[in-house]
Amino acid sequence: MSQALAQAFENLKARFKPNKVSETMTFYFSLGEADGQKWNMTVGPDACEVGQGKLDGADVFLKTSEDKFLDLLAGKWKPGVMDFMRGKIKSNDPTKLTVLKDCFL
Repeated sequence: MSQALAQAFENLKARFKPNKVSETMTFYFSLGEADGQKWNMTVGPDACEVGQGKLDGADVFLKTSEDKFLDLLAGKWKPGVMDFMRGKIKSNDPTKLTVLKDCFL
């Protein structure tokens, strides 16, 4: 397991802002091929839960590299349309990724 990713997800959980969403949403993060690079998150009006591993049937998935994800969280990378088009970041619903921004930043 990547210690940097584990710490990043714990930090996200600690930064959670309640009442930013009206219904519970699930997220799956695929940040590499190793088991320690698959994470999931459930965000609701009052709580945020983080877990390791793949989450089947997640509302939103995000796929990028571990390095890019850590840069994103650190504010060193802000993905744009071209990043999605070039495959540097992938999601089944990029518009719902804004929920993460609302809940944690």
